[in-house]
Amino acid sequence: MNCFERIQAFPGDVGFYFKRLGEAGEPLLHNPDLPLVAASVIKVPIMVTAFRDMAADRLDMDAEVDIRPEMKKPSCGALTYMHDGLRVTVLDLITLMIILSDNTATNLMIDRLGPDHVNATMAELGIPGICLRRRLFEPELAAKGITNTITARGIGMLLERMAEGRLLGKELDDRMLRILLDQRLNGKLPFYLHSEGIRCAHKTGEDDGITHDAGIVYAERPFVIVMLSNNVEVPEFERLMQETAREYAFE
Repeated sequence: MNCFERIQAFPGDVGFYFKRLGEAGEPLLHNPDLPLVAASVIKVPIMVTAFRDMAADRLDMDAEVDIRPEMKKPSCGALTYMHDGLRVTVLDLITLMIILSDNTATNLMIDRLGPDHVNATMAELGIPGICLRRRLFEPELAAKGITNTITARGIGMLLERMAEGRLLGKELDDRMLRILLDQRLNGKLPFYLHSEGIRCAHKTGEDDGITHDAGIVYAERPFVIVMLSNNVEVPEFERLMQETAREYAFE
């Protein structure tokens, strides 16, 4: 079986979106509209909302934020491990939220922007299937089934438009892409690609039984690829991510 056939047959809840940039044709899809627990991929719509607000003079990227002990959340990222009283800018928060998947930075951005505003921004941009309902690491709400959700189609459309300069405009889209290209967590889609000099602008997500990666692969024929999964055997699906990105990069 090729990788797409393996994706279709994979046990669990899987969403998939694949599209070659600059080429005609419809995206290759599997369960594109299935709502899935977002994990850290929700951080991409948060970043987009922040940059859109900056362009509208609603958000100052240079504003400073004090990192207090009660703000710190486990475990991804850096801010939790830094000294109390550290001051960072809003742009620092966004950068850490993406490249190190920093959960403290993410919650600070959610507090600043508001979940309803993020959701409304996605709707205004025509991006379907994105729903930010709460901050990260709120176990009481998680126990009630209140969670953030995304779809492969929504994230795929967002990344495709960003890659083509059609999301917020070329200047802002390029700034967001540069942050995504600085991603430090590269064990999924880029696993076989970095050694070949192929860049990948992407964002991962994971939790128990959940593993995601979504990004733009700058192969000879560049493409957007979104692989989302809930209720799967994580090591097996991550191996499939690695092999799928390699298959399409050298196709």
